[in-house]
Parts: sequence; C-alpha cells; structure tokens
Amino acid sequence: MLKTDFERVALRTTYPFTIARETIHEIENMIVRIEDDAGNVGIGGAAPSRHYGETIETVAAVLPELFAVVETVGDPHNLQRIERMMHRVVRGHPAAKVAISIALNDLAAKRAGLPLYRHWGLDPSLTLVSSFTIAIDTTERMIEKTEEAVQAGYPILKIKLGTDRDREIIDAVRAAAPEATIRVDANEAWTPRQAIAMIRVLADYEVEFVEQPLPAEQYDALKFVYERSVLPIALDESCVTLTDIPRIADRADIANLKLMKCGTLQEAHRMIHAARAHGLEVMLGCMIESNASIAAAAHLAPLLDYADLDGSLLLDDDPYEGVNLTRGHIDLKTADRAGTGARGR
Repeated sequence: MLKTDFERVALRTTYPFTIARETIHEIENMIVRIEDDAGNVGIGGAAPSRHYGETIETVAAVLPELFAVVETVGDPHNLQRIERMMHRVVRGHPAAKVAISIALNDLAAKRAGLPLYRHWGLDPSLTLVSSFTIAIDTTERMIEKTEEAVQAGYPILKIKLGTDRDREIIDAVRAAAPEATIRVDANEAWTPRQAIAMIRVLADYEVEFVEQPLPAEQYDALKFVYERSVLPIALDESCVTLTDIPRIADRADIANLKLMKCGTLQEAHRMIHAARAHGLEVMLGCMIESNASIAAAAHLAPLLDYADLDGSLLLDDDPYEGVNLTRGHIDLKTADRAGTGARGR
C-alpha cells in the first residue's frame, strides 16, 4: 500500500525575477509525498508554468486522479506501468506528473538504500557546474547582481536579454565578470534579423551560446538564424516533448530539457538519448523551483553537457534541502543520502 498527499508552498525569489515576457516575485510549487508501509517517504515537486498551460490550480485538480493510479499499482518500482496509466487517465499536465515521478523515484531509491544516481547506475565523476541566472533589471542592478554572483563564486552566468538595452547590458555584464563563462537567453524575444545581428555582437563578448532567440514555433525562421549564427544555439521553448527533438535537430546545437516539460523522469531519460541520437548536445534547465524537484534534476548531471539548475538558488528561502550546489557545482560525489536527497529543513 502507498499513501499519498500534497501541499502548496509559496516561494519568494531573492530579487524580482524578470525575463522578456514576465516578472516573478513569488511563485507556488506543489509538494508531493508518497509513503510506503515501512515509513519510507518519497518527495517530489511541481513548478507549473502558465506558459505551458499549467497552474498550481490545474496541478491540484489532476493530482487526485494521478494519485489513484499510484495507489492502484501500489509498487513504486513499477514506474513503467504507473507512467503508462497516468498518461491514460490524464492527458498533458507534465508538471503534475513529474512531481509524482520524482517522488516515486525518490521512494524507490530509498527502499534500495541508494542515492538516485547510483540507483540509475550513473557515474558521479561526470558531473557539471550549473549556470547562475542574472535576470533582466536596470543595467545598474544587473551589474550589481553580476558582481554578487562573481563574489559568491559562480563561474557560469546566464544573462537574460530581450530588451531595447541588450547591447548595453552585455557590455556591462562582461565588464563586471571578465573571467566568467557567459550564456545568453532571449526567451523568444528577437526577430530573425535582430537575432543574427545580436549574436554577432555577443560573439565579440565571448558568449558561449545563445538560448531561444526566436518564438518557439517559428521553425523556418529558427533554421534561418541557426544557419547564419556564429554561436551555438540552444532551444528551450521549442523543445517541449520527445517529438520535438527531431524537429529541432537541424535548427539547434543544444536541446534544453526541463523536468516540468518532460512529465516523468523516464521521459527525461528518453529525451536525453533521443537528442544524442540526433546529434544534439543536452542541457537540463529548470523553472523557479524548490529542491523538492531540483534535487532529482541534479542526479541527471552525468548524462548532460550543460546544466541550468539554479531554480532553488534564486529563492529567498527554500523549505527543502537537496544536492549540494555550492558555487553552482553539482556535487554528486558526496550525495550519499538515499533517494534524491531532498528533505525538509
């Protein structure tokens, strides 16, 4: 028998988090718990995004149906059957489903007495450093945030662009962080010609790659930009499900996956391998999330080329601990706690 429950938690960001299409001061995550007869508890988190059609209310609405599947199967190790049945009873709603998937994987690994990466058979030495995001703000505040991040020891910075000050911003950020690896995310804000021109400018500032320069469904325009770009292109909003992987393969260098888009951890594995089969590198990103979900994402690090798992680092106070991400370094070698490592503070 498995017992299930969930709760809503309000999370405030340390600073207002602004990207090209929205500003976030506070966000709600849904925390899922699944307990077995022996008292082992699996923890998972949902960070729904309106951009992908989910809210905290939609998550709350579908969780009872999804929990009924979990309780009917009753075996946290039978992830294949649970995944298949969840998709049968509820179409879509990936954030709600992945919260359950994370909790089940956490519980299964705890029952085995293993950290999740070991339960999956992954090599902890193949870990990564996550980027740390500098959200859109006044240029002066972005300089201050950049200097704070550098002083805190973050070697990789992800700069949000998509303003009428993009050149000014990148010039100021590079001056404030001359040694940092810099990545840029436009969050669909540019036109094709703006993108090509801006990418040439960014190359002069030694930017590593550019993420989602155009609106997600402008596939012809994305190919136009990709073929003319002097920097690698990563696609996030254009890469939502497994079927998007072949669609972006000749329009990008990097597929940016997020657990909240994948729907289950099994699907995340499938998308990673599909991206590799199509010649793409792989990045795992996140929403503004608690360690209830970020911890699970960290265990995928050995399968990735890039990580952008700073969702919990951007919070003023995360009620959960997870994998050590000091200075962005995903430390799996010392992640010896069974399961994902997520637990209440």
